Amino acid sequence: MCGIAGIFAHRDAAPVVERAELRRIRDHMTARGPDGTGEWYAADGRLGLAHRRLAIIDLSERGAQPMASADGGLVVTFNGEIYNYRALRRELEARGQIFQSDSDTEVLLHLYAERGEAMVGALRGMFAFALWDARRRALLLARDPYGIKPLYYASDGRTLRFASQVKALRIGGAISSESDPAGEVGFYLFGSVPEPYTFYRDIRTLPAGCTLWVDEVGPGEPKPYCSIAREFGRAALEPARLDAEALQARVREALLDSVRHHVVADVPVGVFLSAGVDSGALLGLMRDAGQTEIQTVTLAFAEFRGQPDDEAPLAERVAARYDARHVTRVVEEAEFRADLPLILDAMDQPSIDGINTWFVSKAAREQGLKVAMSGLGGDELFGGYPSFRDIPRWVRWLGPPARVPGLGRALRRLGCSLLAPYAPRLTPKALSLLEYGGDYPGAYLLRRGLFMPWELPELLGAERAREGLRQLRPLRHIGAALEPDPGTPFGRVAALEAALYLRNQLLRDADWAGMAHSLEIRTPLVDAEVLRRLAPALAMTRGSCGKILLGRSPSQPLPAEIVDRPKTGFQTPVRDWLERLSAPGAAAGGREHWARRWARRVGREAWGTDG
Repeated sequence: MCGIAGIFAHRDAAPVVERAELRRIRDHMTARGPDGTGEWYAADGRLGLAHRRLAIIDLSERGAQPMASADGGLVVTFNGEIYNYRALRRELEARGQIFQSDSDTEVLLHLYAERGEAMVGALRGMFAFALWDARRRALLLARDPYGIKPLYYASDGRTLRFASQVKALRIGGAISSESDPAGEVGFYLFGSVPEPYTFYRDIRTLPAGCTLWVDEVGPGEPKPYCSIAREFGRAALEPARLDAEALQARVREALLDSVRHHVVADVPVGVFLSAGVDSGALLGLMRDAGQTEIQTVTLAFAEFRGQPDDEAPLAERVAARYDARHVTRVVEEAEFRADLPLILDAMDQPSIDGINTWFVSKAAREQGLKVAMSGLGGDELFGGYPSFRDIPRWVRWLGPPARVPGLGRALRRLGCSLLAPYAPRLTPKALSLLEYGGDYPGAYLLRRGLFMPWELPELLGAERAREGLRQLRPLRHIGAALEPDPGTPFGRVAALEAALYLRNQLLRDADWAGMAHSLEIRTPLVDAEVLRRLAPALAMTRGSCGKILLGRSPSQPLPAEIVDRPKTGFQTPVRDWLERLSAPGAAAGGREHWARRWARRVGREAWGTDG
């Protein structure tokens, strides 16, 4: 895991690369790669590639980056892990390719030499890379199918800059600080900034599952090569109707295969262990994959002791069940207060989440780990969220009345003016139910939304909110995650959750919070090959049976007290901590949901919005 950066002066009128700027960008990402630095410049000075290294595979200097091909015609700077690199290497060597290192990075160079841009379809892993093709005089940017690893770029029409962090690009000094209304609106709607937007007008995210060419003309349009919605759509056309035994066997086979790929490393691989099904199943599967001496880490909070939210006792029993070396790390409110400025500084884009990942990553690093497994993605793949039940139900019930033009908006306005003063529990979402609940994009906004669109003028000002909504077009943005149609209610919700909440919030938070502690977080349940293998079997799933399948996937299944436990997630008592901080702008009497108050604080203190 690493930090990558580059500057490409693609127009003749552009000045050559300023090396000091590139180094500022690179070295702002020191925590992403404390084990080494590297830079490479084209002979004409018009391209510079840089790298910060967190050594995980091939710890020798032969794995250093940027890495060039033997003839110097290809150069790559790469962030991530290619989990099937050994199989790809064997295929390449069988066709006469000669390797100089044991790294997965070198596989990218040889694979591109054979297949060109199409090589991304063969990669299994989490990745963001930039590969220079001297013959074409063009730069290829690419990002993994789920968007586990970030890649940001900015173009002024003459020079393109890219990096693993938004704040690193900004620290270079050549990019405007002007904020993007679409990014601001997206943050307050969803609690995270939806790609391809960022909080800055001139910086964009390369969308997940896309490649992008930059040549002498400049950057082209991102080209998708993988779609979560398309995989579920294919599954709906050809569902795998298996009996219970065959279905369980397929789930186990796919997940065990993913875990075997994800444990490949030249350093120990630990586990973030909660009291939930996802992380417990991963731990059991790691044992099945032959891993021993596994280090597990669980967070605990004094405020939760003896309450259902306390993860520690059950997590400790799961660790003992699979014979793991376990540590329970207690976080106190004083540590939260001390770390809060560091959290906001490390937060590359504003988010209402990530605090839990910050502290568990900190705890893992204290145990000497550089790599840890996370159960992220289990709820999106196996239908573990209430959204899998609620959204189809809302669409079914509210669809007919919602189609009456203007009815939902009229009722919401009437409710705001007449009912709200007498019904403090009538939330903005309740007032918006008929306005948005009649189709999948609107129902998803209701389910995952933080603020409703009509609340934004009060947060951002009327003009700023109007411009941001015009650019983002939230319902169309959500609807794009359903193109092509995933075909079933389960597939539609799974595609929405994976392409929006998982991608823009959970995975991005895991990246910045983990990398702030020089920790690589791996997610075996977020894997395009697992999706392809299981979507035909899961597309017709109803209820919560998917999580039962996950819990039973290890050869020694998780106990019923874990599988049957109501979902709580990896919680922190941040709500109470925030209230005691007495943040300005909090709703009187504390009636406003803590996540909305936290969003106001993050937006105001870290990014200077009016929220």
